[in-house]
Amino acid sequence: MFPHPLYQLPEHFQMGTAGTYSGGSPTLRRIPSHPLSRPRAPSTMLPSMLMFGVIVASCGLLLMIERGILADVKTPPPRGDLAWRSHSRGGVHRAEDLDYEILRDIRNRTMSGVCGQKNMPHSPWDLPPGQRRTLLKHIIVNDKYKFLYCYVPKVACSNWKRVLKVLDGHLENVDVKLKMDHKSDLTFLSDLSEDEATYRLRHYYKFLFVREPMERLLSAYRNKFGEIKDYQQKYGMEIVRRYREKPGTSQGEDVTFSEFLHYLLDEDVEKMNEHWMPIYNLCQPCAVTYDFIGSYERLREDANTVLEAINAPPYIQFPERQAWYKPVTKETLHYFLCNTPRGLIRELLPKYILDFSLFAYSLPNITSEYCRN
Repeated sequence: MFPHPLYQLPEHFQMGTAGTYSGGSPTLRRIPSHPLSRPRAPSTMLPSMLMFGVIVASCGLLLMIERGILADVKTPPPRGDLAWRSHSRGGVHRAEDLDYEILRDIRNRTMSGVCGQKNMPHSPWDLPPGQRRTLLKHIIVNDKYKFLYCYVPKVACSNWKRVLKVLDGHLENVDVKLKMDHKSDLTFLSDLSEDEATYRLRHYYKFLFVREPMERLLSAYRNKFGEIKDYQQKYGMEIVRRYREKPGTSQGEDVTFSEFLHYLLDEDVEKMNEHWMPIYNLCQPCAVTYDFIGSYERLREDANTVLEAINAPPYIQFPERQAWYKPVTKETLHYFLCNTPRGLIRELLPKYILDFSLFAYSLPNITSEYCRN
């Protein structure tokens, strides 16, 4: 029987046919006529898939060209020295920072091109009621420091909420050992009137943090189905019942990653749980002009940038990871992607294509050559 995949990687795994790793796993079956399976209707807010193919290809090409120039031509770094120092919290600028500036430039240009289209929303009030409701429920308001933060589950939002509570005096410090209450002592844009919300959207500093889409999904899968019984019972048991040939007595604690992705494929994006809803749908970066979009991959550096921008007291630092936290490593992501049917991943990508394209993330590499390594 295939070992439960949430936290363990086998020491040796063999390549099977079609580029996936061999090993027994529950047989997957599609049940298109299942009464709980939702039809896959394309969102009316999205431009054509052809356009997104061009965007993604353009982003990748620009990134390769720019990085190629840096690597091969040895373009002199700004100010003549890679180690020039900054007086900010971030400290020394490294070579990786130059790559990141390039990536941010690509992200900004892509965002401008996509969001500048006439058929895209240009304010929250342009959105359909359901989408607007989701957005306003995810933007946290801080009137003391005059900023708005769109929280994205599985992108360090618990630690950001700790910071917000310390800034408002509801927590003594960011390292207080207690279970995070994700709603108390926080004000959301949905709590305000339209005029109040509009004023803050126009005048406050606005930011969000993003993460590589497949890594975020894997993090949600491991956390919710490996650790939280409520999710196993509410979602896991239903997923097993829908997509496993012989569900047996499963209580939802042994959902496989492939089963989880099949479930996402059949879900209406706008009705998804927030932990796996695309970032685009949660934070609507075309309807809201964010002043800063940070990356999970550079969490500490980008968090420092935000803390400086909002003039947070210098004694407030972004929290360290909790000791119990089990990060998704490159090796773990490699294993899960390569052990998932390629067709399933390809079929799922359109639901998250805006997260890949707007935030300049490469599409997942699931070629046979990559998966052999």
